[in-house]
Amino acid sequence: MKRMHIQQLGGGFGGRAAGAAWWSAVWFFLVAAVAVRAAESETMADRTLKNIAEKQREIFAAAEKRGDKLDQEAFRTQVQSLTHEYERLLRDNPKFALAAAAYGGLLGKVGLRKEAAAMLLKANQLDSDIPFVKNQLGGYLAEEGKPLEAAPYFLAAIKLAPDEPIYHYQLATLLVEARDDFLRSGEWTRATLDEAMTHGFKRAAELAPERFEFGYRHAESFYDLAKPDWPAALKAWAALEEKAPTAIERQTMRLHAANVLIKQGKPDYARTLLGTVDEPALQGQKQKLVAQLVETAKK
Repeated sequence: MKRMHIQQLGGGFGGRAAGAAWWSAVWFFLVAAVAVRAAESETMADRTLKNIAEKQREIFAAAEKRGDKLDQEAFRTQVQSLTHEYERLLRDNPKFALAAAAYGGLLGKVGLRKEAAAMLLKANQLDSDIPFVKNQLGGYLAEEGKPLEAAPYFLAAIKLAPDEPIYHYQLATLLVEARDDFLRSGEWTRATLDEAMTHGFKRAAELAPERFEFGYRHAESFYDLAKPDWPAALKAWAALEEKAPTAIERQTMRLHAANVLIKQGKPDYARTLLGTVDEPALQGQKQKLVAQLVETAKK
């Protein structure tokens, strides 16, 4: 089984400064988790973790802002300082699951995959109810080419945090990219696999309507089905066209809609829709669909 690219909360294991948005999400997760603990009584360890998390968020945000002008050596020194703080916190509080989870997230982000997985496994042993940890472990296993082992972690993350869109997206991506592995296992049929995949992408889009890419992947997922629901696909592309902010994006949605109409055996509707696509950058794709219409007419 080949390695797969699974979108972690911060783009997966690896990458350096591309995790500003990711760490922001993790930071909010940590703050919320620590707040729950603090509702009873905030400890010194809780405060220390929040301080480290805030410092890390600022470091990654600044690195993201500098882009190619980033001072690599300075960034490396800052990350090294963070690892020392995490190690000191965990040395003084060896059973602090949230700290282990945050440290595992950092290690994965800077490319220390195996070390990250080990730390996340430690966090999972200390507290088996942290959805972020489940998701990250699922991503690690998927990228290691172990989809059957990854799936239970993604499912566990969804069970713990059913309203987190990225977890649904992760599972759906895994199911479509490792379809053959799941079918060979004998535990899934094509019908159940397609249903779970479609549900995952749809749920992610519903939970995060502002994430255009989630809606796009949901609409695109109809192409992945053994028995596509083309009317539903057409509605999905039409809805995306309404949300698309630019002319080229709106016309891209129309190209998809025209493609669906061709598959439905409605060439006249498809031809009319293609007539509205005039963006120069889309003419190549448009002509491919026009060619399909010509071939269809010959049959």
